[in-house]
Amino acid sequence: MNKTLQTNLLEKFPQALERAQEIKLLVLDVDGVLTDGSLLISPDGVEHIKIFNSLDGHGIKLLRNAGIHVAIITGRNSPMVKMRAQALGIEHLFMGIDEKASALTALLNKLQLTMNDCAAMGDDWPDLSILTKVRLALAPANAHHEIKTMAHYVCEYAGGHGAVREVCDLILQAQNLYQSLLLHAKE
Repeated sequence: MNKTLQTNLLEKFPQALERAQEIKLLVLDVDGVLTDGSLLISPDGVEHIKIFNSLDGHGIKLLRNAGIHVAIITGRNSPMVKMRAQALGIEHLFMGIDEKASALTALLNKLQLTMNDCAAMGDDWPDLSILTKVRLALAPANAHHEIKTMAHYVCEYAGGHGAVREVCDLILQAQNLYQSLLLHAKE
């Protein structure tokens, strides 16, 4: 996230940086968050493609390398999501989940964390059961207006177009990890 963008967004959402300081788990939806929300379905009802953003993927890897857990909780079952999660080293993948809050509670228990340790990013009503409970509720720029209204931080970027990376950078900056990771990348 560039300095001007960061300054403008943090002026708009001043509580976001403080809330991000203690995050130990980032939970992500898929459609509209990790992708742009487009669904390409053939006449036989098979979903054939999902497009993911490489910037988002690298941000997820940076979080994981910094010791921050990342999870995906999504309402759809998708082999493409499973492959992407494996490629990024995301160990906590919940697909076909209608009750997202229950899945999150189970994961928090497993990791011995609380909702106060958690950030979540969603774009539509099915994500509300999580977003209303976590310490840091995040929304991509393309989120439904109800999600944007209640979010602690609304991204400049849309889902599938760098919103997840923006959030990863925010968390890393809040925890004073961003600059050291950047310096390490330059070596």
